[in-house]
Amino acid sequence: MQHNPVRGIFYLCMGVLVFSLQDAIIKQVSGAYALTEVVFIRSCVAAPILLTLVWREAGWRSLFASHLDTLVLRATVMFGAYAAYYMAFPALPLADAVALYFTVPLFVTALAGPMLGERNGWPVWAAVLLGFVGVMVMLQPGTGLFNPAALLSLLAAAFYGLAMLLARKHGSSLSAAVMGFYQNAVFLVGAGLVALLLHLMGIAHAVHPSIAFVVRPWSVPTLFDGLMIGLCGVVASVGIMLLTSAYRVARASTVTPFEYTGILWAPLWGYLFFSEVPRATTVAGAAVIVVAGLIALRMAQSDAQPESQSEEQAQSDAARSAKENRHDASR
Repeated sequence: MQHNPVRGIFYLCMGVLVFSLQDAIIKQVSGAYALTEVVFIRSCVAAPILLTLVWREAGWRSLFASHLDTLVLRATVMFGAYAAYYMAFPALPLADAVALYFTVPLFVTALAGPMLGERNGWPVWAAVLLGFVGVMVMLQPGTGLFNPAALLSLLAAAFYGLAMLLARKHGSSLSAAVMGFYQNAVFLVGAGLVALLLHLMGIAHAVHPSIAFVVRPWSVPTLFDGLMIGLCGVVASVGIMLLTSAYRVARASTVTPFEYTGILWAPLWGYLFFSEVPRATTVAGAAVIVVAGLIALRMAQSDAQPESQSEEQAQSDAARSAKENRHDASR
């Protein structure tokens, strides 16, 4: 397999940058439009782009692949993850919402045991504990500064980690474009169904900004806002291509730590677009989360390396044995 670490790191950093712009756009419109409307428009724009990617990468037949139930289940979990993530935006500074979301590696580490049977040593669990110390520093529970909306970012991280493990368990034979297409389709249908259900129930107002972002009735966006929301669909498609390319041209162990560059962009957009200045506890907690996440990733990769080497050795032995058998048969 081709291994170009410089190109892989560049693709991944650009993908993270592109997705961070989507976060800023959604936060910008979160006070005037419904989350379901934003997701619906975004998904409509992304659908033809992702369909083209499926055709180029795997062909139309790949849309009718096996594991359809797994694709839908993973996409549904992702829908819950992104809904919770976006709901945090109206109530939290962008830097806080994004930094808490970057606890994903910690949730992946914690869930890998029960879901995939992976065993982690005490250093990995120490890293997980350290990460949640960073979360406590940011949340400051028991003080007047605690915002319950922060729990939405943590819930989003847990759901996203679960979706990643589902992809790892069942996605080895599935195209990334196919998974992205089904994810977008579930987002489209899910947003429409939630909006219809809320309309039929007559729920249209809420006091908390996170809940109001969900239950607010749909309205016709202005030309500028409509273009910005539609741009999210393009951004999501480009981001998927960049991240997929990153993991194709470089090893995951090389590029994965650069996912944390997203924490750099969030406070920048928060300051430039929303006049948000990160608190000292936000910076300190985010730093602890990043360190803990990197340790957990590093330790997990170190634990996986001997297993990978043993598999490679087994494959080599099998190939050697098959070669010897062919020689014996030719005689």
